[in-house]
Amino acid sequence: MRLWRRYKQTSFIIKMTTAFLLGIFAGILFRQQTTILEPLGTLLIHLLSLIAIPVIFLTVVLAVNKMNMTQLGRMGGKLILYYIATTACAVLIGLGLALWINPGENLSLPDTTVEKPETPSFSDIILQIVPENIFSAFTSGNLMAILFIAVIIGIAISTMRHASDKKMIEYGNLLNTFFTALNEMFYKILQGVLLYAPIGIFAISATAFGSQGLATFQSLLTFTLVFYAGIALLWLVVYTAFLKFSNTPVLAFFKQTKEAYTTAFFTSSSIAALPIAIRSAKKAGISETTANFALPLGAVFNSDGGALRMGVSLVFAANITNLSLSPLDFLSIVVIGTLLSIGTAGVPAAGLVTLSAVLSMFGLPLEIVALIAGVDALIGMAGTASNVMGDIVGAAVVDKSERKRAA
Repeated sequence: MRLWRRYKQTSFIIKMTTAFLLGIFAGILFRQQTTILEPLGTLLIHLLSLIAIPVIFLTVVLAVNKMNMTQLGRMGGKLILYYIATTACAVLIGLGLALWINPGENLSLPDTTVEKPETPSFSDIILQIVPENIFSAFTSGNLMAILFIAVIIGIAISTMRHASDKKMIEYGNLLNTFFTALNEMFYKILQGVLLYAPIGIFAISATAFGSQGLATFQSLLTFTLVFYAGIALLWLVVYTAFLKFSNTPVLAFFKQTKEAYTTAFFTSSSIAALPIAIRSAKKAGISETTANFALPLGAVFNSDGGALRMGVSLVFAANITNLSLSPLDFLSIVVIGTLLSIGTAGVPAAGLVTLSAVLSMFGLPLEIVALIAGVDALIGMAGTASNVMGDIVGAAVVDKSERKRAA
């Protein structure tokens, strides 16, 4: 019992970091034998995803319920502009660093065939947002549809609570209490899941490094280092600039939100990390209404890490195939990459879809995707952490803006 109490009282970050490092050691030591641990890692992702979908739905319902239509549209517009700005910066950073360091030289394509995934059209994305069946949206995990349902239910409850009919007000308040209680219940479940999290992280880390090993990583070392350098610049320059612009203490903010981006890093899933991200955002002083609305929206539509990876990947692909890209080509990459990253962020395998679409556009072989897949675990970790951090920074900027307007 004493050991269990000590485990519960130990810092979440320390537990996660220790588990991750032990997993790397086990993966390098036991190699392919670590696949036996894979179910333990999959179980963590399932548990986090299990509560993430309800949390996305409930938090958005509660956030919209507390806003009027004008505030909803204003906040949504500010967030979309923020997503466009940070995504474009991410693509530019990826391109700039890759052009300077030139990853991909002296590498050859793998002897494999990669099928091009279908890139969804604008109409496909719109139709995905509005589901045919309210229940199918939840069973299929269609996040854009779930967001849409949450917004219209939140608007309906808000309308009922501010109606002139007393009976309607009573029903609206009853629904508000019901959704609030459900939300609290899922956060209580989250506390239990987090006690298991270090075991799952150990398994994920051991399996990833055991199956891929150091040989693959070494062959793509330059690509990986360029990507991580780009992530560091994105945080130190872009995110810091936005925080300073909104008069938010930078170091304190990063410290208060560390549980969110470390969980995203270790799990490589921004959706699974969402409940922790919302909790961290509130801890950092972001209002409940803004956090509940902005973070689920960002998890679906914002992908800074994926955009940065695309910028590095395109230069990487061009170097391998000795393709010379013009300044106009790079401008096109920034514009198209920004739009595609935002437009397909909620689509399954969004990074693969976006990268494949842009590679095809410039006549580059899709086998590049298979080559990059060798270090996908390492790239995915930092990319996901940036996606989550970008969402929280965006929430902080919009929250400060809304508070100034209300003052």
